Amino acid sequence: MADGALGTPAQLRDPNYTPPLARAVPLGIQHVLAMFVSNVTPAIIVAGAAGFGFGSNSPDFPELLYLIQMSMLFAGVATLLQTVTLGPVGAALPIVQGTSFAFLPIMIPLVAGKGVDGLAALYGGVLIGGIFHGMLGLVIGKIRFALPPLVTGLVVTMIGLALVKVGIQYAAGGVPAIGTPEYGSLLNWSAALVVIFVTLGLKFFARGMLSVSAVLLGLIVGYIYALMMGMVTVEAIGGSWSRAAGFALPVPFKYGFEFSFAAVLGFCLMAFVSAVETVGDVSGITRGGAKREATEEEISGATFADGIGSAVAGIFGGLPNTSFSQNVGLIAMTGVMSRHVVTIGALFLILCGLVPKVGAIIRTIPIEVLGGGVIVMFGMVVAAGISMLSDVDWNRRNMVIFAISLSVGLGLQLEPGAVQYLPGTLKVLMTSGLLPAALIAIVLNLILPAELADEATEEVSGGMAGHGGGSLPGE
Repeated sequence: MADGALGTPAQLRDPNYTPPLARAVPLGIQHVLAMFVSNVTPAIIVAGAAGFGFGSNSPDFPELLYLIQMSMLFAGVATLLQTVTLGPVGAALPIVQGTSFAFLPIMIPLVAGKGVDGLAALYGGVLIGGIFHGMLGLVIGKIRFALPPLVTGLVVTMIGLALVKVGIQYAAGGVPAIGTPEYGSLLNWSAALVVIFVTLGLKFFARGMLSVSAVLLGLIVGYIYALMMGMVTVEAIGGSWSRAAGFALPVPFKYGFEFSFAAVLGFCLMAFVSAVETVGDVSGITRGGAKREATEEEISGATFADGIGSAVAGIFGGLPNTSFSQNVGLIAMTGVMSRHVVTIGALFLILCGLVPKVGAIIRTIPIEVLGGGVIVMFGMVVAAGISMLSDVDWNRRNMVIFAISLSVGLGLQLEPGAVQYLPGTLKVLMTSGLLPAALIAIVLNLILPAELADEATEEVSGGMAGHGGGSLPGE
């Protein structure tokens, strides 16, 4: 899809090439549109879990605006670290950073029902976990062996499974509406379904940026539908806009700082998974855009930027950042490998983060509309995990590792009362489901023999035995 007016094929494969500004600016904004919804969603989910999100009528609801603002600002800052670099920090590649879904299963139980008071421990974990994440850049090449597709695919699948419940709750009317006649009403579901159908239509029948930005466009159509149905009013939008400042700087340690062992351990363990995800994105960018393998310097620099970007975000009220895979696909689609194009997108994100009026509009989106987008996004997280698992050689050994890890992790997530007598810290980590599943998978993968006999699992599989070899049809 590369345009000859942008440059020669050799120039388009060069990360240091700058296309003409008139073409570079729209391309940079395209990158922001492709990740915009995914980037602000974690802040909305965390606020909802804490009890001051959409529909809560909490006096702390205006704090959601600040969380959205910081999500945009520090996604831009972390992206600049990747594209412009700061010494060894950054890959000098067109890597777009954004707020990570991966940490949500850790963050939700940490803040559940605690309001703004729960954020001090959360941000302590973000800061310390980010520093640890950055240090992984020193050893990332040496630890990748412990996180094969069996482990990373399981973890990503678990992340999605932990979050799909949130999408359904939002589409039905949100947690505050549970138990009321409005929860699950036809009106609520109709708004969510409009978003889903528009998103699917654009994904399957549109091309280019219409397809890449399908979720964003679906939310816009859903927002218009909600306005027509009276779910949001022009007066509410105008009031939110007028109350928001035109410009505001971030506040360091706005919500305080608290050391929580559960938060720190959870964020540090998830940093491994996030780091491996970034390695995959760096490799995808260099292969798809420059037709070469990523260098060790690029991989370690990208990991440094991941961690430091997250740590700095934690100081000011942002959430952990990671590289965004959808933007890797956008580079392959446009054929433009220029990191300077992504720098323009980063500057646009920073500008949005410094203008609270942008967040003021976002927070007027009805939760049911957001639910439609979240259902699609979190479902895609599950699908991405299953895609990773397709690379696994499904021998008996790997089936047993996957079975035990999934059973324990998903089981604890569905039935948290089963560990009610554990100490508070351990209880939070176990009921996330994600960490026990990941730890079991990593440990078993490292210590179990290479293979089991064919008949070794037949007696516990109920007659259902898989024989997949890990390849996709047509490969």
